[in-house]
Amino acid sequence: MKLIIQIPCFNEAACLPVALAALPRHVEGFDQVEWLVIDDGSHDDTASVALAHGVDHVVRHFHNKGLARGFMTGLDACLARGADVIVNTDADNQYDARDIPLLVAPILDQQAEMVVGSRPIGQIQHFSPVKKLLQKIGSGVVRSLSGADIVDAPSGFRAMSRRAAQQLMVFSDYTYTLETIIQAGQKNIGIMSVPVRVNGYQRPSRLVKSIPSYIQRSIVTIIRIFVIYRPFRFFSLLGTFLFGIGAVIGLRYLFMVSIGRGSGHIQSLILASVLLVAGFQSFLVAFVTDVIAANRKLLEDLRFEFRRSRS
Repeated sequence: MKLIIQIPCFNEAACLPVALAALPRHVEGFDQVEWLVIDDGSHDDTASVALAHGVDHVVRHFHNKGLARGFMTGLDACLARGADVIVNTDADNQYDARDIPLLVAPILDQQAEMVVGSRPIGQIQHFSPVKKLLQKIGSGVVRSLSGADIVDAPSGFRAMSRRAAQQLMVFSDYTYTLETIIQAGQKNIGIMSVPVRVNGYQRPSRLVKSIPSYIQRSIVTIIRIFVIYRPFRFFSLLGTFLFGIGAVIGLRYLFMVSIGRGSGHIQSLILASVLLVAGFQSFLVAFVTDVIAANRKLLEDLRFEFRRSRS
């Protein structure tokens, strides 16, 4: 059994040695433990620092592609190198590497195929109240879409079996955390969370450049997840909302006409017509996107079979 611990990196030459020093070389249940660093187009000496501190494998992007692409590159590289279990952690040493055995234990015991480390969010002092709230909202959305009881969905500290890694595909360029859990739920990949510890504050988050930016990106990510993984539900709800508002405004206009005051409310008739048409079109889009989603699932199954046959 081989365990590979992967670390996506972008300009992490300063923090990486601390994170690497904490990683284990021996984990119970595995014959081999290897480290893999994904250098996502760094401008510093991330790759050379990684090799100097004992990293077994370094894969590089020629330019920065973002955290999600780095994560997927790492999975592909780990699979190609024969990993039976893959652990993903961060280069800023946010997660306590001593909890890696806790992450992999449910996989070794065949209780789960993916395990997400649940951080004590309420106790992390450098998380602002807004960020903590968004963490809870994001986790709630993921639970509703995936059906998995995951407490800390945005956590990047996670382990997955070889089979689970072969089935994952990330469409977002921003982050992989929410999307991979939803995919796991839809593909019936056994998933669970375990409590993990965190280390002290090392550096500002690369994903959270500012609270307004984080809110904007989080909202866009959540909406995009709904559109991709629940398109029929999303567009049918949108259609119901638009059609309902249009119907209310239209009925109000008819009431005004019935009492002889319709001549001054022609704008209401126009608005009602526009909303009714938009609602009807949203219902049509719901059916079209549902067919597209079915085709996407078939393509994902073909991709999984192809990846499995190559390894």
